[in-house]
Amino acid sequence: MKMWEYEEACWAEGHALVCGADEAGAGPLAGPVYAGAVILPRYIELPWLNDSKQVTPKRRDVLFEEIKAAAVAWAVASVSAEEIDRTDILSARMKAIELAIRALEPQADFALIDGNRDKGRTAAVTVSHRLIIKGDSLSASVAAASILAKVSRDRYMEEMALQYPQYQFEKHKGYGTSLHYAMLDQFGPSPIHRRTFLKKWEANK
Repeated sequence: MKMWEYEEACWAEGHALVCGADEAGAGPLAGPVYAGAVILPRYIELPWLNDSKQVTPKRRDVLFEEIKAAAVAWAVASVSAEEIDRTDILSARMKAIELAIRALEPQADFALIDGNRDKGRTAAVTVSHRLIIKGDSLSASVAAASILAKVSRDRYMEEMALQYPQYQFEKHKGYGTSLHYAMLDQFGPSPIHRRTFLKKWEANK
């Protein structure tokens, strides 16, 4: 089965519990970066399962609950905007992924991770793993992790919209849209903005 090829290769190598891992929110101007890790039952069929960016928000919400209910293990972790500023976004992404994988119970024997990077300046993925470019559209486990990360982060930003209503985070989730920049121009940065991501904006003020 197409979405299980990478898992099958790991099972053939003797890894019984294989997790997928992915992160969401590398690019926004505000909020944490989130990561998900999931061990799925072998060959489970979840309608619509795909890279989270290819799934509608309504279907992501349904999948979020289905994945959590069906998973052998799942976990979500995040790294704050403050820590992103203190280190760098690549290190924060790697730390979030490592935290999510290590939070799984039972622990995974091996991890499939979306992307082509596994270390930054201050953090690295140290669990046994394989990197897969476009893994969230090639591996069922990584796709499931991408859904958990994306939905968790979106829900956090919706909570922040209640705390900081002037920025309308519920509409753009912290990404650099024209609306978001207009709100920054009007109100300046909030405590959850990534100041290192605002250098260009500040230079143009």
